[in-house]
Parts: sequence; C-alpha cells; structure tokens
Amino acid sequence: MADFTLALPLAAIAGYLLGAVPFGLVLTRLAGLGDIRAIGSGNIGATNVLRTGRKDLALATLLLDSGKGAIAALGARALAGWDGVDPALAVVAGVAAVIGHNYPVWLRFKGGKGVATTLGVLLATAWPVGGLACLTWLLMAVLFRYSSLAALTALALAPAYAWGLAEPVHVTGFGVLAVLAWWRHRDNIRRLIAGTETRIGHKAKA
Repeated sequence: MADFTLALPLAAIAGYLLGAVPFGLVLTRLAGLGDIRAIGSGNIGATNVLRTGRKDLALATLLLDSGKGAIAALGARALAGWDGVDPALAVVAGVAAVIGHNYPVWLRFKGGKGVATTLGVLLATAWPVGGLACLTWLLMAVLFRYSSLAALTALALAPAYAWGLAEPVHVTGFGVLAVLAWWRHRDNIRRLIAGTETRIGHKAKA
C-alpha cells in the first residue's frame, strides 16, 4: 500500500484533473451544436445539454459526468491498494473531482454545478447513500419538474443518509459537497423563490 500522506495529495490532484474534463461542452461541440454555455443556464451539465433538444447527448453527459466522479473515487482506492484503505482517500478524491467539474482550469474555472459528478462520488464511496440520493432526486424531479430543486433536496439529505449508513468521513465529505452544491445553485434558488426557474425538458433559446 502506498504511503497515505503521499497518496492523499496525488488522489486529490488526479481527482481534480479528471473532474475538470467538460464532457457536456465537448459532446455538444462535436455534435455541431456550438457552445453549450451560450444557451439556457450557461451550464455545461446534462440539464442544460437537454435544453438543446438532444436527449442522447444529455444522457451521455450525465453518465460521463457521474462516471468521472466515481472513477476518481475508485481510482484513489486502487492507487493505495484496495484492502484496508482509509475511506477518506476516496472521499477526498471524489470531492476534488466535483471541485474540478465546478471550477475547471481548462475553462478559466467556470464550470458546472457538479450534481451528476457528486452522485457518482456518492455511489462509488457509499452506494446505499448514493442510491437513496438518486431516488430522492428522481422523486423530486417527477413531482416538481425542477432539476435544481431535485438536486438541492437530494444532496442536502445525503449527509443525513450517510449518518446512518456510512462512516463519519462520509458524513463530512457529503456535507462539504452539499454546501458546495447549494452555493453553486444560488441563482437557481433565487429563481425558484421567484417562480421563474426553468422546468425539466424545456428547450431554451440560444
């Protein structure tokens, strides 16, 4: 097993760089749809990609964005060896991946909001918590048709789920991710309060 003090910064750096890959932007440009940041919310995530009308690209973005969070966490465990690894290593790498998605160096630190990446981290580091968070998101999305409200609810409840289903390091890490998500969604929160938030499936104009 690699020394933990060496593995921790390596996992954080690798997680950040992986998380910083802007899959939504790359996919929409390859599809000839231009810069996704010029439509809708200006976000590079799956919800804004869906506003182009391309459900296939939105699904691909969702899977890739969540996948990079999961890979960052699982890769950190592999870096140090699977047996007896401190779960903090995977949590730190996962949090770093979300920060990379939200503040990617390649895009002058202007990225997405990290919901899909965070869900990937939850599933990879404490799958029962991740599963409950995903179910919460789905239920809220079906009931209210607001992606932002679904995300805010799911991620706010993740630390509570972790309290009973995971370890203290997960509660702390998921709490950090929840705070980060709420901060990144502050404009959405204002629009939700004002009743002007865009609903899921709405095709935004460029």
